Amino acid sequence: MSSNKDPREQEEQVAGEATPQSETPDGAAAAQAAPAEEEKSGKKDKKEKKDSKKQPDCDELLKAERDKYLRLLAEYDNYRKRSTRERENIYSDALTDTVTKFLPVYDNLVRALEQSTADEAYRKGVEMIMTQFNDILTKLGVTPIDALGQKFDPTLHNAVMHEEDAEKGENEIVQELQKGFKLGDKVIRFAMVKVAN
Repeated sequence: MSSNKDPREQEEQVAGEATPQSETPDGAAAAQAAPAEEEKSGKKDKKEKKDSKKQPDCDELLKAERDKYLRLLAEYDNYRKRSTRERENIYSDALTDTVTKFLPVYDNLVRALEQSTADEAYRKGVEMIMTQFNDILTKLGVTPIDALGQKFDPTLHNAVMHEEDAEKGENEIVQELQKGFKLGDKVIRFAMVKVAN
């Protein structure tokens, strides 16, 4: 500093340099604005952090609900398929039980036709009943199992007698004692047969 200046001016100059900006009116406003600005910025950051925390929670919740919905949908679809399958099985089982109970009547009609009788009207009546019985079985999907002359098959036939016969092939069915029946691919009664060799 130069010594020619008035000591008052020097003091003011030194005081002006020593006085911080916050003590001046313009400096005070700027100093107050800066913390307020930082506070607003901090609140925004906190709010954004809060929103970003909420957003993943919403996404996770949506994902969990969607997963729950898809599982419920798959479970319902499985239930529907299982119910349909059970209903079909119940129908098939009921039909099998009913037809099985009528098969002894079929056997008696076959025996009646095998008997010789002088009454032609009686025989014709039994033949008509037998034809009607066979038609009903066919409509229900019940088919007779062919046995006579076939090779013995344990999945279709029940061998109750055995015969040695050189003219017949090995395990050939030579006599059908009781007719067997199938409902679709399911055997509802095995054919009772006599097997050669």
